[in-house]
Amino acid sequence: MKTRVWPAAFLVAAACGGDANVEGNYTMAVTNGENGCTIANWTVGQQSTNIPVTVRQEGGDVSAEVGGVAGIGLGLLLSQNLFTGSVDGDDIDLKIIGSTSFKSGECSYTYTADLRGTLEGDALSGDILYRAERNGHPDCAAIEGCISVKK
Repeated sequence: MKTRVWPAAFLVAAACGGDANVEGNYTMAVTNGENGCTIANWTVGQQSTNIPVTVRQEGGDVSAEVGGVAGIGLGLLLSQNLFTGSVDGDDIDLKIIGSTSFKSGECSYTYTADLRGTLEGDALSGDILYRAERNGHPDCAAIEGCISVKK
């Protein structure tokens, strides 16, 4: 298993031809960007480092399990800490569809996290985009189309 630092989303080892080999144990570092969805306890510019991530891969299918305090935080926000998705060439596209319900007035919503990155050499950088999935009530207007970003 590889152990690497994973800045701005990920670091991985490149594979020659076909899909990249992203399986391994990693350390992730992220910086909070804009907080369009007004996620609680989110400070723009705050950095988190030394986040353990275990990536498993079977062919084009990939999962990334986030550990430590960050994994607990994902569990509270999204109900789980396991991103799933795929690798296609040098690009990864992983997602968590959250089931933890939040409420603002009559607006009920959950969050979805999309992790997307591109491999260049042995570094894969990208973003984690959080979106609110809402029930359509007019009280949801404040989070309509919102995005919060970690880089």
